[in-house]
Amino acid sequence: MEIRNDNDLPGLTQAHPAGRVTVPSSPFRDGVPVSLPAPPQPETAAEPNAVTHLDLLRLIERVHRRSLDLFRVDLTRLGIEDLSPSQVMVLFTIGTDDLSVRDLIDRGYYLGSNASYNLKRLVETGYVDRNASQRDRRSARIRLSQKGRALCEQVRAADEAYYRSVVRDEEEERDLETTFRTLKRLEQVWSNTLRYGESQIL
Repeated sequence: MEIRNDNDLPGLTQAHPAGRVTVPSSPFRDGVPVSLPAPPQPETAAEPNAVTHLDLLRLIERVHRRSLDLFRVDLTRLGIEDLSPSQVMVLFTIGTDDLSVRDLIDRGYYLGSNASYNLKRLVETGYVDRNASQRDRRSARIRLSQKGRALCEQVRAADEAYYRSVVRDEEEERDLETTFRTLKRLEQVWSNTLRYGESQIL
């Protein structure tokens, strides 16, 4: 920036570390354009992290609670009052397979006591068929009954309506796929941490 005396050019006088700087009041001097100093730019604060891991945990918890609330409403509309949302999800975990109780626990990440209680309830209400081994009752096989398969079809029909409300165009379909992949990656990271690593909380 050019340093001038106060009387060299009419204009405004401003303080400058190198001396006094005169800013001309007119953009021209002797018909030649005079460069004006750029105005100072306001300092921008550093952007905080958009999403923290704790934010994500809290959101997953809220979404899970809302999903169960919605599931209860749907079951009531379907006239299903003898099962909880968690027990219905066990039906989807079994699917079309013929499983052992051990397979069910491993596949659904259930605690043994919870799996036993839910499975007993599903057998009592007729949604699951259980065939116990004559030699080892722990090796019993389980599969969906006709009643269980019919309920799963009803739930899938209701779920299709929710899918259409969430995915309305190709962009939202890509967003949903990205969300699914992200959640799967989180599941893998957390599972590996529990299995092989140590918690970061001291």
